[in-house]
Amino acid sequence: MKIKVGFGFDVHQLKEDCPFWLGGIEISHYKGAVGHSDADVLIHAICDALLGAANLRDIGFHFSDKSSEFKGIDSKILLKRTIWLLNEKGYSISNIDSTICLQQPRISSLIPQMQQVLAEVIGIDVNDISIKATTTEKLGFEGREEGISAYAVVLIQNV
Repeated sequence: MKIKVGFGFDVHQLKEDCPFWLGGIEISHYKGAVGHSDADVLIHAICDALLGAANLRDIGFHFSDKSSEFKGIDSKILLKRTIWLLNEKGYSISNIDSTICLQQPRISSLIPQMQQVLAEVIGIDVNDISIKATTTEKLGFEGREEGISAYAVVLIQNV
């Protein structure tokens, strides 16, 4: 059995009166993420990590922000397509570890719901998806509430 590790990172600007999708759920907040798709920074980081681990390039290569096909698309659909690409190459996911960086809103109570949604989309056990959240102590663009970022590390293996 061969195992591979992948790393993903994504960032989106936050803007007032925009929907805020994170980890496959919509969050009630006066600001939301701006992007070509639904701007779900966590799912985008996970997709990049998975694609990188399987040597399948990156999320922009497969789901271009220049394509009208992906305008406003639900990122869970992009994640499902990413899983399909991995399965086509004979890989399965062992686990995901991720971190979301944002000042507000506090999301720790929402993490179990995000884990459940992602586990259902990906088809793995909820205990194999770690989601952590941190502030940047009011430093940087996250701390000024101008944006949000997410990091993800994944372990995949040959099926």
